[in-house]
Amino acid sequence: MDFNIAVIKGDGIGPEIVNEAVKVLDKVAAKYNHRFNYTEVLMGGCSIDATGVPLTDEAIEVCKSSDAVLMGSIGGDTTTSSWYKLPPELRPEAGLLKLRKSLGLFANIRPAYLYKELKAACPLKDEIIGDGFDLVIMRELTGGLYFGDRKTVEENGVMKAYDSLTYDENEIRRITVKGFETAMKRRKNLISVDKANVLDSSRLWRKVVEEVAKDYPEVTYSHMLVDNCAMQLVKNPRQFDVVLTENMFGDILSDEASEITGSIGMLSSASLSETKLGLYEPSHGSAPDIAGQNKANPIATILSAAMMLRYSFDLDKEADAIETAVKKALADGYRTVDIMSEGNRQMTCSEMGDVIAAAI
Repeated sequence: MDFNIAVIKGDGIGPEIVNEAVKVLDKVAAKYNHRFNYTEVLMGGCSIDATGVPLTDEAIEVCKSSDAVLMGSIGGDTTTSSWYKLPPELRPEAGLLKLRKSLGLFANIRPAYLYKELKAACPLKDEIIGDGFDLVIMRELTGGLYFGDRKTVEENGVMKAYDSLTYDENEIRRITVKGFETAMKRRKNLISVDKANVLDSSRLWRKVVEEVAKDYPEVTYSHMLVDNCAMQLVKNPRQFDVVLTENMFGDILSDEASEITGSIGMLSSASLSETKLGLYEPSHGSAPDIAGQNKANPIATILSAAMMLRYSFDLDKEADAIETAVKKALADGYRTVDIMSEGNRQMTCSEMGDVIAAAI
């Protein structure tokens, strides 16, 4: 089968990690008789340098006409890069927000799974980890603070900034349905995270979740305040199956969840629309401090490519092959520097890609 993939390598370590994901995809294509056609487009700082904007309309059209989008990472050092001296709407991250909105990517799925081989890299105590944990954070992606009205004004000689957190019931309902559908395919447990003791938007969120829950009687669900959820993730991550939450809360909690897996370099991510078109990217950033040094961990990007095969292409067997290859590489003791521990073999970014591709 033929599939068209828009490739956004981006900034920092983005090109390095995407190259390894493509290497693995090419091995899958050869083994399972598929053809992946790649079209590279610019987004982020590299697009600013080349075109003056973080994402062009032409790049958006390429992504829309593709079967899926595979992305590395964007942005740079916010304290030193000239990109962050530009107005907010022209900075690298504005390109990603625009792409999500343009493609209708409203549902972000971020798995957090602790591989037994990386138990030593987890910062939590053994009695907390137990036999490990396996959870998914379902984050709403196109509403809330990140997309609300905002402005900075001067009033009576004092600078004041405004950011609006807005959701309507339809936005909440469609992500909630995705959350419950995901729970049905897993352990049938969903925890909806909000701040309903303070925010009107969270009170509406909670109301809609309770309405949708009636259509999924097999799923056990409950509500949890976001500050308590942040604490519970490090106190007892094993209690979570599917965590459903809004945009900013999901951004923060998914990064926390990534850290307790041992390294943010291990976490894949899928951003889905109401069609098969999706954006697949690692949860981590561009790591400009190690860019170009062949040190980055490509596993999150490789696992994101596996999610692409599963969710956009319906190639479950091929996705399983990638995930199994990653597990084999870890079981055989191969590690990048971020997950390195005594007794294992340290690999470069490209070497880890070679090992995983060879295990397909």
